[in-house]
Amino acid sequence: MQKLMKIVTLSLTLTLVTGCSYLGVYKRDLVQGNLVTQEAVSQLQPGMSRSQVKAIMGSPLLEAPFNDDEWDYLFRLDKAYGGIDKRRVTLRFENNRLADMSMSGDFDEALDFTAQPGMGPGVQETDTAPLRPGNAPSVGAPIE
Repeated sequence: MQKLMKIVTLSLTLTLVTGCSYLGVYKRDLVQGNLVTQEAVSQLQPGMSRSQVKAIMGSPLLEAPFNDDEWDYLFRLDKAYGGIDKRRVTLRFENNRLADMSMSGDFDEALDFTAQPGMGPGVQETDTAPLRPGNAPSVGAPIE
């Protein structure tokens, strides 16, 4: 009976230890802010109304608290196994019309939201096209 208990204890211990021996940490891409693309920014023209700007860019992530004539659109993609992609667009309004725009970040590079091969949970193969405003899934779309 003691031999059986030792074997069961050893088997249980080995099972628990092998479950903890995962050789890495699973990481995910972390996306924050508004999706800011060159295509959307190039549609903005001086003199546009606030509603026209919202139709193109969406609601701003930040509005200046003491000056409602400045809108900020921020985007940050922290790639799990890569670097960080940051983009920022600041829009300034005068008399409720777009007057000035400043941009920072790399707008020429297409954003890639595809899963990276490697460690982590299994990923089903799906459409791996980079996410752009035209092919982004709509809110409430069924998940396939």
